[in-house]
This record gives sequence, structure tokens and C-alpha cells, in this order.
Amino acid sequence: MCMTVGECGLGLVQVDRRLTSHRQFVASFSSNPHALVLGARTIQTTTRRDSHSGRRWKTMARIQDRIGFGFRPADSLPAIDKIVRAEEAGFSTAWTVMPALNRDTPTILAAAAMRTGVIKLGTSIVPAFTRHPLALATQALAIEDLAPGRLRLGIGTSHQRTMIAAFGFEFSKPLTQLREYLTVLRTALHDGTVDISGEFYTAHAAFQNPPGTPVLISALREHAFELAGDLSAGGISWITPASYLTSVSKPAMGRGAKRANRPVPPLIAHVFVSARKDRDQVRSAVRATLKYYAEAPFYQKMFAASGFPLGGDNAIPDDLLDAITVSGSRSEIAEGLQSRLESGIDELLIDVVPGDDQTAEEDAVFEVVKSL
Repeated sequence: MCMTVGECGLGLVQVDRRLTSHRQFVASFSSNPHALVLGARTIQTTTRRDSHSGRRWKTMARIQDRIGFGFRPADSLPAIDKIVRAEEAGFSTAWTVMPALNRDTPTILAAAAMRTGVIKLGTSIVPAFTRHPLALATQALAIEDLAPGRLRLGIGTSHQRTMIAAFGFEFSKPLTQLREYLTVLRTALHDGTVDISGEFYTAHAAFQNPPGTPVLISALREHAFELAGDLSAGGISWITPASYLTSVSKPAMGRGAKRANRPVPPLIAHVFVSARKDRDQVRSAVRATLKYYAEAPFYQKMFAASGFPLGGDNAIPDDLLDAITVSGSRSEIAEGLQSRLESGIDELLIDVVPGDDQTAEEDAVFEVVKSL
């Protein structure tokens, strides 16, 4: 049966499930094999191959196609509506942010898959240690059935103080544990057969027709970004200044990729964005959001290494807020996003600065993204 995304009100891509290989989308191509045709819109692409999996990554040329929208779902139904709106605005990916005890975002993405047809569905991140990697693999398989080729599965360690208090986990070697988790999950989703008895996980399983789902990781410091370059499909930052990402994170990913003899995967940078023109008002809102992170020693060290040390009583300086935020007029926002992408960052994860009317705040930013 041939199904069109037009049935979802978009009319952009035609999919024939009988012709899919590993449940990947089959799209119409123009005479240029590097041009993906979406209705009347043509996007120039280049292709890179991951030597680990053989998976090809397409790098989009348009700015809009390198920008995703991230948010924390507080309620499932409004979260699905946000993802639909993000697709209508032209975002490449909708990234759902999942603190350890919040709504289960893979479940939300499965529901959103039934109301969308083009946008990538990303997790940024699923706190990995809350479930066995094979359990997360089965969730990914279900989403791939509903949205073939659209899932971008981001995982991470989450925060020590949350994980220990809530789950009673030992958190002595989080990066080592994440590497093992990533190995099990990626092997299951790419090779189909996993036979691993490790320090943290035992996994013996086989899955038919593994979809090759890209598995990304969140990263804060240098060693985590090296792991991202070595084994993952991308590194996702959080409230990290662009200068640190380009001078420390990107080279670290390069070293990891070189050791693994593979291309460097994408570096995805989180950035706060607001269409408000009152800079002090925007800073105040971002400062309130950062209060939790400013109390965490690992974030304090990253801020200092970035050249933005916190003040007394963990006071957050204005220059740090400005380094992780883009705000102002349409042209100022466009320039701020463009400069980050030109600096060596591959993709952006836009986090709309909180406001009294969050839907209006998001709509204002969405209008800017539509114009890029």
C-alpha cells in the first residue's frame, strides 16, 4: 500500500512500505542524485558514510535543515501539538528533553509519529540507566515501525544527584557505563544480534531487520565528546558556550572518530532563543532556568573552562548568558544562528526562552525559523 504524507495534511513525501529497506523512507529524487525533492522544495545534500555501520548521513545545505526545536514535555497531549507545530514551521528535528522523572518521551514520540510525516523525532535525552538497553531498543523498534527512518535516539547519563536520589543507582563510573550501554543499544539496532556480557549489562538477543537507528549521546566535557566521536551518531551539548564547543568539544569528537577510523559525527549545540528585544528581560529568564545547573559541580567546571566562571554564591554572569542565548530582532536571531553554524557546529537545538505565554514565545521564534 502506498501511503502519502499528504494524508497528514503535508503532501511532501511519498512512501511505499513494500519498497522500504529496513523500514527506511523511500523518497523521490530529482535528476541530481544529491537533491532530495520535497514537493516543490529541493534541498541540496552531501553524503557521508559511517565506516562502523555503513549508514549514510545526509548533510543539508539550508540553514533551516540544520535547526531543531527542543522542549521538556510537561504534559503529553500539548507535547504532541508542539511537535506538529514544529514540523509546520520547518524544523528538521523535534527534540524532547526528558529529566529522569518526567514524562516518558519515547512514548510521546510514538504518538507524535501518527500526526507528523517528515520531521525527525529526537530524544535529548533519554536517561539511559533508567532502563536496560534492550528495553530501549524495543521502544525504538516500535517507533521505527510508526515513523520509518525518523527517529534520532539520544541517550545520556542524566545527573548524579537526580539518579541516585530517585533510583538508588550506583553512579561511580557513569561514562564507562554509558559506553557499555551505547555498545549494547547500537549493536542491537544496527547489527540485530547482540551477545555481550559486560561490567554493567548482559545482553543476548537477536532482532530481525534492525532499522539502523542513529544513537546519539549527550556530552558535557572532553571525554564524553571523545566517546561521541568514537561510537555514537552525534554529540548533543547542553547550555555550553559555542566557543567551548568549537575549541574543545569538536576536536575531542575528531580524536574519537579518528581512533575508530570513521567520519566525525554531527555536533549538535543547544542554544536558548528568544524573539524578545529586551535583553535584560531575556537574561533574567535564562538565569532562572540556569539556577539548577549552576549548583552542579560538573557544570561549574565546564563554565569555568569555557571562560565564564560563576561568581560568588554561584552567581551567573551576564556574559555567560549572552554566550548561550540568541535574542532580538529577526535579523539578529538569524545572524546569531548563522554564526554558530559557520563556526563549526553542525546543528542547533533551539530552546525557546520561557515566558508568560510560552506558545506566543514559540510562535515568534518559529516565524523566524520559517524565514531562514
